[in-house]
This record gives sequence, structure tokens and C-alpha cells, in this order.
Amino acid sequence: MSAEIRLQTFIDAGGDQSPAALLEYYDTLDPIGLPFMFGAWEGGVLATGHEGERRMRLIRWVGKTFHSVDEVDPIISRNAQGGREVNPVLGDACLRMIEFRGVVSATMVYDKHPLFDYFRKISEDLVMGVMDHKGQNPPLFFYLRRRNKRSQGATP
Repeated sequence: MSAEIRLQTFIDAGGDQSPAALLEYYDTLDPIGLPFMFGAWEGGVLATGHEGERRMRLIRWVGKTFHSVDEVDPIISRNAQGGREVNPVLGDACLRMIEFRGVVSATMVYDKHPLFDYFRKISEDLVMGVMDHKGQNPPLFFYLRRRNKRSQGATP
């Protein structure tokens, strides 16, 4: 089963997924370099019962935008008109290469919070993220889909 189909299986299953199963899947994915993440991404949360899932719904989180390694909008929310806007709730972030679960990959580091979003590649336009928050276990799981698809010849 391809990595994309397996992710869709987790999404379609509804209800809470096992964090252990999601980590097992995550560990099969390839690492990502920093430039791969540049551009705008649509996001979705993988349900495990994590308390952060409710918070993401409340702020109407829909994705992230990576302008450069030092300029990241970590929380993009849906506004009242249905558009995308930067939500300042968690401040700014940057991208760095950091080891997580034995693999060095692109990681989003929040400027003012003990949060790290570790990314792995599912396809050219799809990544899985694991949000690690100091003192919280298990982590929050999510995915991002590139808004301007590389597979269609667009550059991020």
C-alpha cells in the first residue's frame, strides 16, 4: 500500500487513531530538506484524542506557510469570509534540520513556545507532521498538502 493511500486510510477511518500506529507509519516516511517545505500548505489533523485537536478546530486552523527558513507562519486560520489569514496565537517560527526518532528532517521550531513540528515526506505535495510539545505525550499528528502542486509544474 502506498504512503498516500495509507494516510487516506487513517483519515477515512474517522474516530481516534492509535498514536503508536501513526508513529509506526511516520517512521516509514522519508526525511525532507528545508527548501521542500517552502510555500503554502493546507492542513488537517489526524485524530487520536489529543487535547490539541480541539484547539485547532477552535482557531479554525487550515495550514501553514513557509516563506523561508527564518520566516514561517505556523498557524493559518480560516477567517469569517472563508479566506486564509495568519493567526498570531502561537507567534512565528523557523525551519531547521533536527533529528527526531533517529532521522534528521525539516522541523518547524516555534519562536516563543516549546513546540517542534517534525516533517516527513509522503509525496511531492504531501507531508506528515508530528507536533512535539514539551511535557505532552503522545504528540499531535497532522498532515499538510501543498497548495501549488509541484506535480503540476508549479514552484512553491
